[in-house]
Formats: sequence, C-alpha cells, structure tokens
Amino acid sequence: MSRKARRTFTPKFKEQMMQLYQNGKPRKDIIEEYELTPSSLDKWIHQSQNSGSFPREGQSNQ
Repeated sequence: MSRKARRTFTPKFKEQMMQLYQNGKPRKDIIEEYELTPSSLDKWIHQSQNSGSFPREGQSNQ
C-alpha cells in the first residue's frame, strides 16, 4: 500500500485557508476542496487563533 507524499504549505497558503474559514466557509468544504487532512487544518486554526500568524520556513513555533 503506498502513501501520498507529504506536502508542505507556505504561510501564505495557510493564511488564505484561514481567511476562507474565518469568512464562514465550512471546514469540511475547505478540507475537501484543497485535499487537506483534517488535522492539518485544525492545527492551522489553532495556530492562527493563538498567535495570529504562522512561522515562516526555518522558524520554530516557540
């Protein structure tokens, strides 16, 4: 059984997903339309609510 390759997302993409979510687009629709995992979107929602931004590449979450 093969697994999908792990994708990486830019902070800009994550911010765009959060804009959709904050503007009322259902979580389920975002996940399906952009082929995201629920855990990824949930993590981004949590990060956005706690810090308002996402770490840039090369930066840690701390």
